[in-house]
Order: sequence, then C-alpha cells, then structure tokens
Amino acid sequence: MRRIRVLVVEDSLLFREILVRGLSADQEIEVVATAKDPFEARDAIIAHRPDVMTLDVELPKMNGIEFLRKLMPQHPLPVIVISSLSSKVFDALNAGAVDFVAKPVGASGIQIEDFVKNELIEKVKVASVAKVSAKKKTVIQSPVHNEKVANKNLVVAIGASTGGTEAIATVLKEFDTDIPGVVIVQHMPPKFTEMYAQRLDNMCKVRVKEAKTGDVVLPGQVLIAPGGDAHMQLVKVNGNFQVVIKKGPKVNGHCPSVDVLFQSVAEVVKNNAVGIILTGMGGDGAKGLLEMKKAGARTIGQDESTCIVYGMPKVAYEIGAVEYQEKLPEIAKRTYSLLSKM
Repeated sequence: MRRIRVLVVEDSLLFREILVRGLSADQEIEVVATAKDPFEARDAIIAHRPDVMTLDVELPKMNGIEFLRKLMPQHPLPVIVISSLSSKVFDALNAGAVDFVAKPVGASGIQIEDFVKNELIEKVKVASVAKVSAKKKTVIQSPVHNEKVANKNLVVAIGASTGGTEAIATVLKEFDTDIPGVVIVQHMPPKFTEMYAQRLDNMCKVRVKEAKTGDVVLPGQVLIAPGGDAHMQLVKVNGNFQVVIKKGPKVNGHCPSVDVLFQSVAEVVKNNAVGIILTGMGGDGAKGLLEMKKAGARTIGQDESTCIVYGMPKVAYEIGAVEYQEKLPEIAKRTYSLLSKM
C-alpha cells in the first residue's frame, strides 16, 4: 500500500522533530521532507511532490497565509494548518488550506505527541483524499433569490466538517435577513467557533453568533454550536425553538455532532425545517438528515463536484436522506425555493 507522503513546514526545530516522529510512527504516513520557511517548503514541494503539507501560520521570511496564496495557484495540494488560537486560521482556509488543528500552547513533549497521534494524523489522512480543485469551483455565485419566505416559524439546520468553514460562508453570504432561524454544527476545535461566528457575522447580512443554552432561534439569525465537549439540540419552549448546549460523549467520533442536532430538529420542528449537509469526511449527519426527511422536512446535500471531501453528503445521499443534490453555489437558492413553499 502506498503511504501518504507528507511535507512538514515548521520553524521550531523541537516542534518539527516531534511532528516528524509522531507522523512517521503511523504505518500509512511517510514524512518525505521538512522545511523551516516557505522558501524551503517551495523547493521541497518541487523536489518531493508530497500528497499533504502541514503548515505553521507564523513562519520566518513569509507568513503561512501569504505562502498559501502564492502556492495554491501554481502547486495546489491539500494543506493542514497548525495554528495557535487566532482568527488567522480562517484566512488560511480562505487562502486554500483544507483544514486546521489547534497548536498545543505550552504543552510538554508528551502532550504534543498525543496531539499528533489523536488529532493531526487523522487530519492528514482526511486531507490526502481531499479535492483541492473543488475550492476553485465555488467562486461562481448563484443568482439573487426572489422567493419570499412567508412562514417565519421555520428552521434551517446545516451540518459540515472538512471544507465546511468556507462552504458554510458561501451559503450564508447568500442569505438575507428574511431567512428563518439557522442552526449549524461545524466540526471545529473549542474556542475557534466563537471567532468563526464573529468572522461570519462581519461578512454576512444575517446575524451570526456562537450558540449558548437558551438562545432562541430567530429569523435572520444564525447559531453555531460551540466546539468542545457538548452537543447542540433544539427544544420548544413557550412556542419558541431554543437551543440547548449539553455535555455528552462523542457521536460518530464528534462532539458536537451533526446527527444529534438533526435528530432534535426532526423531533421538535418536524416538517417545518430544511436540512443541509455539506462537505466532510465520514457519515456524521446522514442518519439525522434521514430522520428529518421522514419527519417531513426538506433536505439538501452538496454535490460531489464542489465538495472538498465527499463523505457526509455521499453517505446521506446513499441512504436516501438527500432530496435535492446541489452544487455549493446553488444551495442558498434551493433553500429559499423550498422555504417559500412552506
């Protein structure tokens, strides 16, 4: 079996050596080169043709984001960004990175090794099957919708994983303030979800915030599940839909889980909902989307050609959970079309 060829770009010698040792311990991965700055990385890419690159954001001579912007048009390859707690990670994703992991700050060597074993290796394996070319296909915007949403007591539920930060942004930027309340689970490390919500809030017409227990689902507002060790569910209180953030074990390997959110929407909102499943590895959300469909909700899945990783939408489609399969730029338009008939 051919191993995944990885280039590690990291300026800290100690951290770089731990990354190399940890990644090389996995039988499916081969670290073919290392680099301490973007210029060494460029030469290594030409010489070794890696399948995946891990990239620190803060680098000497040129930061990782600028490097990505210069690199991707000439040498597109899946990139996993290793970032400290900073909104710069979203600039890196916008510049072409497939995914990111939170850099352990002040951690011991053993803790960093655990981080590589428990987080980074899985991300590298997912990235190795990601389609970087799909990012280029999302720039075409769908026509502005002209359907009106008469019923405001509706809910739009969205789930995504790898590639989802940019996919969600593409959809939300097309939503106007007349959109019914939106609830989202995007697989993401703790603390980053708040920064992600703020970023979306600044670029979208709708209001976007990280959800907390008791938040009411309101038209023109988007609630994003906080990353960490809790799931987000919908409940109905005094005629209003509210979110509950509740600690619990991982479902499908994730917390928060898309399935947990979708299942609660199916139970509480029933046929007054639209479910959307976007790019991501694995099958989280597929069963929940099917439950939504069985409860009378309308469902949309992102198509293969525009997915960074056609995993979650593929599983959902194969089990019959997806009513409409759409290219990413058309999802907002389809959402409005369905809502206008409800």
